[in-house]
Amino acid sequence: MRPISLIVSVLLLTGLQPPAHAQGFFSDFAAARERGTVTHRVDIDNDTLLMNRDDGFYSSGMRYTRLYSLGSGGGLDRFGWRLGQELYTASDIKLPPERVGPPDHPYAGWLYLGLFRETHRADGSSAGYGLDVGCIGPCAGGEWTQKNFHRLIDQPLPRGWSRQVRNEFGMVLHGQVTPVRWSLGSSADLAPTIHGRFGNIFTDAGVSLLARAGRLNQLPDQPTLHGFLRASVNAVAWNATLQGGYFSDDDPHTVRPERVVGELELGAVWQQGAWAARLGVVRRGNEIRGLSDSDGAQNFVRLQVSYTP
Repeated sequence: MRPISLIVSVLLLTGLQPPAHAQGFFSDFAAARERGTVTHRVDIDNDTLLMNRDDGFYSSGMRYTRLYSLGSGGGLDRFGWRLGQELYTASDIKLPPERVGPPDHPYAGWLYLGLFRETHRADGSSAGYGLDVGCIGPCAGGEWTQKNFHRLIDQPLPRGWSRQVRNEFGMVLHGQVTPVRWSLGSSADLAPTIHGRFGNIFTDAGVSLLARAGRLNQLPDQPTLHGFLRASVNAVAWNATLQGGYFSDDDPHTVRPERVVGELELGAVWQQGAWAARLGVVRRGNEIRGLSDSDGAQNFVRLQVSYTP
């Protein structure tokens, strides 16, 4: 099934008629912008934060998010937009272009702008959905970003961006549902989440389990200080950073994805007053068929900082 058909099917299965639902979304978004609390959030994924000089596969992710929150006694509605860029490279960025090929990761950049909505309830359950639009390939500016960042931090410059996947416009519909949060006492809980993405850049679905311990919050705008462990597994139907764009032909270098990919994250969350921070260390399993698990797995830090004036 093509990604566009998948998107329509998901909308129909969830009872969301696209035109009517879009109209309601934008009217609610406008109300949240007018009356809601504004939060600025910055996310950074990078292995450099582990104090090493390795760079490869999922090399970097950067995102700015602006949230508008409307709260009530029963929960919290959040609307927002986000601008992000993700960079993917071969296992060794010092390799010359002629040595970048299967089963190594292709070079790819994904630049996107998205809108989304989240609903958080007082019992700890939540749901959200959104749409990202952007482009993959040279249009994403990955080569410029990585080379200039590496000059700034005095790291080796990548050599293989001439072998990156071709340009393609992309749309990705994403959603997640946390149907329940199980309390394990006053300072610990567990929550399962079902999540998925559908489009010509990413099409996958998975489940995760989040365990938290410490001073917990039920809503994301409440004070908290807790540690967490998240375990997830994804079933992958399409990954354009490995396979090239869904509608692209003759990419210079693509590989087949692993159909099942696991991920672990260990970290901590703090929120007090106007500021919040989240720090996690991620271990992502091998994503490339043909690579061994030891060669394909990677570690990186996920850092998030939020400010609500």
